Amino acid sequence: MPVLFAVALAMALAGCTVGPNFVRPTPQTPAHWSNAAATPRPAEKPRESTTTEETANLRRWWADFNDPTLSSLIERSMAENLDLHAAVLRIEEARAQRGVTAASLWPSLSANASYTRTQISRTTPTGALFSSVIPNPYNQYQLGANVSWEVDLFGRVRRSVEVADANIEGSVEDQRAVLVSLLGDVAQSYIELRGAQLRRATAEQSIATTGELLELARKRHAAGLTSDVDVVEATAQLTATRAQLPAFDLAITQAVNQLSRLLGREPEGLRAELDAVAPIPPLPSAVPIGLPAELARRRPDIRKAEASLHAATAEIGVAVAGLFPRLTLTGGGGFQSETVGQLTQWASRFGSLGPTLELPVFDRGRWKTVQLQEVRAKEAALAYAATVLNALHEVENARAAYGADQDRRAWLDSTVAQNRDAWMLARQRYDGGVASFIEVLDAERTLQQNQGSLAESSTAVGDDLVRLYRALGGGWENANR
Repeated sequence: MPVLFAVALAMALAGCTVGPNFVRPTPQTPAHWSNAAATPRPAEKPRESTTTEETANLRRWWADFNDPTLSSLIERSMAENLDLHAAVLRIEEARAQRGVTAASLWPSLSANASYTRTQISRTTPTGALFSSVIPNPYNQYQLGANVSWEVDLFGRVRRSVEVADANIEGSVEDQRAVLVSLLGDVAQSYIELRGAQLRRATAEQSIATTGELLELARKRHAAGLTSDVDVVEATAQLTATRAQLPAFDLAITQAVNQLSRLLGREPEGLRAELDAVAPIPPLPSAVPIGLPAELARRRPDIRKAEASLHAATAEIGVAVAGLFPRLTLTGGGGFQSETVGQLTQWASRFGSLGPTLELPVFDRGRWKTVQLQEVRAKEAALAYAATVLNALHEVENARAAYGADQDRRAWLDSTVAQNRDAWMLARQRYDGGVASFIEVLDAERTLQQNQGSLAESSTAVGDDLVRLYRALGGGWENANR
């Protein structure tokens, strides 16, 4: 009856869980995004692409670039990237750890079987006494079982399971963060590849133009119309332009290899697919990004910070439960005999059953553990707030860069058009004998420099848009949990 009473009492108290319950934090976000980042300064015409606060559907944001090759690379990377596979395994690891923790809620049962042959010394008083009563030596056969169950009176185990559940969510968000980073890396590497190809093509055009000028200078020099200075200057500009090609080739190779690595391929594994020159992907006319409050529920790093706060809060409950009594129900029994034939007889049975109550009286370390977990929970709350704030800044900075680089590209586009007109005018003046050859070369050099800057600016605009999508936490919806 005392045992039954203890069991009944334990079951009655089993629903008690000490420690604070987790309350999802409310992120501190502004109602709207800043207007400064969306306002051109100055601008001759509207920007090609603008951001809006309409609800964003970022599941397949790369489709906005309308580039089939980019879409193919990204889709394949989600299936083949090794870092993403490792993140999936970390989720499985966290789930397995949760199973280990939750197992403490159930009784543990073990069975045993043994045989011993014992010889007692006959030359000691105790040995002589036992030898007169029992056979010496003697055999002992045993079949038995033991059961133990810690009744979770104050929720220590349940809070530990809560911690494990929060850690699983953290691992899931880690995988999503890896995916967001992967998608951004693939898109940025692809845009850098196309930008390097564009800069190389621009340099090749300049080489062709400068080569024509060099031939013209040679002919005029042969005819005695100019000095050899024009030939030397044209040759120097041609070789200087050719010297740029290795750098562009290196950038192309590095981009190809980076994409190959992201897709789990060997170096140069995608060269045949990507070697053909293609333009930088065009921009969408509008980029919906939603409201700041939506960002806090979408970014994986914010969601991970929330899961960490949840785990830290539950850890307080684990520590507090350590201050309360622990009740363990134990039992054991089986059969013992000197011979195998008597082992299963009813008279060979043995057993024990009873509760064990551990009551902490004085353990300063347990109280300090509670304080430690409370401090860690406060740190986790601050980390959550800092993560939200950092995310807001990343989005605003990405928006500002996206707009500023579009404005810069528009000015460079106009500048290149004017440089081209200036070069043609200088060429006509030189053909007419009005301008010097140096004037033509200077016009060509300025056109070449600004064409290169325009190509770099076009690459930067595409890169800015990818950074914006990355800052918004887009694409993780494709992750497999």
